[in-house]
Amino acid sequence: MPKPTEQAKAAFQKLVPPDPAVSTRPMFGNLSAFVNGNMFCGLFGEDLFVRVSDEDQAKIRKQGGKAFEPMAGRAMSGYVVVPIGWQKRPDASRAWILTALSWSRALPAKGAKAPKAAQAAKAAKAAKAAKPATAAKRAK
Repeated sequence: MPKPTEQAKAAFQKLVPPDPAVSTRPMFGNLSAFVNGNMFCGLFGEDLFVRVSDEDQAKIRKQGGKAFEPMAGRAMSGYVVVPIGWQKRPDASRAWILTALSWSRALPAKGAKAPKAAQAAKAAKAAKAAKPATAAKRAK
């Protein structure tokens, strides 16, 4: 995985809006911003990517952007890399980040995922609870 420079991280942090609903955390070994559990922008090496509508993705591609592919040939749907040089155009980059924030804020919130062991235990408990009900129905 490509890693961002300290300069890219600092530029990214300056562009992410100071909104109490927004958090930044590591993603793909880089740094990303989230709202309501949804990733809306981030760094991938020196590249800045955003999550925007299909229409806005087309606009970014016309400006020189490209599909966001954390693994070659496997584009992430809904995300696009803004054109190279985003650090030199902070106003344009900030505008795309704000567009991405607005777009992602309207998406359904993601809940915290339960650990796999907890999910398995919950499924086993549900299955066990369902068995007596089935046996009771057969007895009638």
